[in-house]
Amino acid sequence: MTATRQFTIDDLANLPDDGNRYEIIEGELYVTAAPGDEHQGVIAALLVALETWRRAGGGGRLRAGIGLIFSRRDGVIPDLVWAAPDQLPAMLIDPATGRRDGKWHRAPALVVEVLSPGAENAERDRETKLTLYDRRGVREYWIVDPVSRAVEVYRRREGALQLAATVLQGETLTSPQLPGLALPVAGLFEEAEPSDQ
Repeated sequence: MTATRQFTIDDLANLPDDGNRYEIIEGELYVTAAPGDEHQGVIAALLVALETWRRAGGGGRLRAGIGLIFSRRDGVIPDLVWAAPDQLPAMLIDPATGRRDGKWHRAPALVVEVLSPGAENAERDRETKLTLYDRRGVREYWIVDPVSRAVEVYRRREGALQLAATVLQGETLTSPQLPGLALPVAGLFEEAEPSDQ
């Protein structure tokens, strides 16, 4: 029986800069292709809506595609993250060195992942990353599904991330983590081509 290689954050520096996304969860390396046009369009719509809300008084810090380093064996690149004002500035301090390194090192209030095509990608976001974000203390996790044109909302209740709602295309997404946000889900998919599925 051969042991499976365990990757660390240090290994990421030696991987090729080839447009793929490299993430490590519990020491396992996950490689995904760069997101496509529809995926990026949904992220852009979310970014505009959340940044508008943030600037209107929500505060905190919003980032797209930033490294989120929880430990030497857990480093991912969510599509979007938002840290509440009470989480700054500790978010940017590497607990191992005590220095700022441009990565986020603590669980943000909100993590958003937009599903990429393929069962393996959906399983990673709905199971592996959900487990990681739950274990690390993320307050709210949105999984945006361009095929079903819906947003699955997981909220921390009784110490765990639990499915709180599935918000459909004709509905409006709100959140106690983001007071005053009213996000029409249909607006996230305005630039998307109609699905063939």
